[in-house]
Amino acid sequence: MTTLSRRHDFVLIFDVANGNPNGDPDAGNMPRLDPETNHGLVSDVSLKRKIRNYVELARTGEDGHHIYVQEGAILNEKHRQAYVALRPDDPKAKKDAKLNPKDDSEATALRDFMCANFFDVRSFGAVMSTGINCGQVKGPVQLTFANSVEPILPVEISITRMAATNEAEQKKRVEGAEDGDVRTDNRTMGRKHIVPYGLYVAHGFISAKFAERTGFSEADLDLMFEAMTSMFEHDRSAARGEMTTRRLIAFRHENALGNAPAHQLFDRIRIGRNIDGEFRALDDRGLGNLAPARKFSDYVIEIDRDSLPAGVEIVDLV
Repeated sequence: MTTLSRRHDFVLIFDVANGNPNGDPDAGNMPRLDPETNHGLVSDVSLKRKIRNYVELARTGEDGHHIYVQEGAILNEKHRQAYVALRPDDPKAKKDAKLNPKDDSEATALRDFMCANFFDVRSFGAVMSTGINCGQVKGPVQLTFANSVEPILPVEISITRMAATNEAEQKKRVEGAEDGDVRTDNRTMGRKHIVPYGLYVAHGFISAKFAERTGFSEADLDLMFEAMTSMFEHDRSAARGEMTTRRLIAFRHENALGNAPAHQLFDRIRIGRNIDGEFRALDDRGLGNLAPARKFSDYVIEIDRDSLPAGVEIVDLV
């Protein structure tokens, strides 16, 4: 495979309707918020999880596309695979609780094994020095938190469950209810948090120089962008509502170090409200005098393609 030779920066724009894009465990699983601006947040970890899940589905069992960080996985046992591959005749590699590389060359070989076999290690990097030591890898692909373009107002919805958990709960409800009381229907109250609508933007960076170290290839780049395009299609749940990748815009540089600062390129993408077919810019507080946005067509996305820095091209992936 051809190792990635050009730097890429990209903008991922996605939306959510009547769902919780990323719950905050410190706030009762409410949608994450910037407390100063009330703009919605989706963590980089959440986005990477969706990318991993897509790659696992799309490339199940394929060499070089295993996933390192999986739900319920024992990471040290994945480290052990590298030692067994490098020391096939060493019985300690299969038994010892702790293992460390013998020298620098073996440390490099262990990291190379993990990068070659696990897509997320060679993409995002990993700290693999826990117990069974395979070192650390800094990945070429980095994502920021996604921020909503306008403040959001999370809504708490009351829900009910009609079934009892067990016979004791059912008996208690019946005994404690008067004639006609809804508790005889075994109803249990609950809460659900949603964002009625939110449009989110995340920035990403792909370093060709770090790709050289991990073996991240042109094919891996194509798979990464494919995952960002389709990851929400395979992440449906009652809590998520409807989430969709709306735009994926990449800035492709001519060389490995890049031809322009990323922030200058990102500034070329402007998102505003669609007011009778015309673009109206948003300030930090959104447009308070307008009805809240409730669909993607309430927004307009503009890309300044004029006078691009030499050696940079814009690629519309979605």
